[in-house]
Amino acid sequence: MQCLRSIRHRNILRIILACSSTDHEGKDFKALVFEFMSNGSLDQWLHLSAEEQHRNKKLSIIQTLNIAIDVAFALDYLHHDCETPIIHCNLKPSNVLLVEDMTAHVGDFGLARFLFETSNSPSKNQPISVGLKGSIGYIPPEYMGCHFSILGDIYSYGKLLLEMFTGKRPTDSEFKDDLSICSFVLMALPDHAMDTIDPSMLLEEENDDKRNPTCIKERAIITK
Repeated sequence: MQCLRSIRHRNILRIILACSSTDHEGKDFKALVFEFMSNGSLDQWLHLSAEEQHRNKKLSIIQTLNIAIDVAFALDYLHHDCETPIIHCNLKPSNVLLVEDMTAHVGDFGLARFLFETSNSPSKNQPISVGLKGSIGYIPPEYMGCHFSILGDIYSYGKLLLEMFTGKRPTDSEFKDDLSICSFVLMALPDHAMDTIDPSMLLEEENDDKRNPTCIKERAIITK
């Protein structure tokens, strides 16, 4: 708790305070109080309900890219800039939360592991072995052997990127036997990469261009 309270980064969900008391039945009650994220989770934006689809609540390519960059900044901070490097261990869309301006914040450190320097290996990448943790579809292969390192977070981040741009979950029913979300995208590279992009994202981008014609010019300048 002390370690997590010391975290200060614009892309990490901030803990405001911790509560420890008893409930109306006399049982122990513990809670963490976080900042309120008004735009919910990334998962809610990627996989819309029928009602939300009717409201045309979708992410554009630019918004998706900005969220991906925010999450990358958060991981870089956890792995390299914390006093005690932290492995998140459970990176997935439901653990990426969005504020009003769509800035992303990485949250849910319930499975986080801390990397400590040892006399034998002072490297911040020193792996640790604990019980298997994480979410199906995002767990790195090495976690099956209970071998944790910051590279595991990078693997989960890669899965997150694929889900963000394809609109498909790694656990979708179409991914079975030898087909996974990774092989689905690999088969399309390099000539048919755009065929894997979520069509609704491309439609939203076209709508943005019609509402704001100058955004095409702005993106061209940024690319240049």
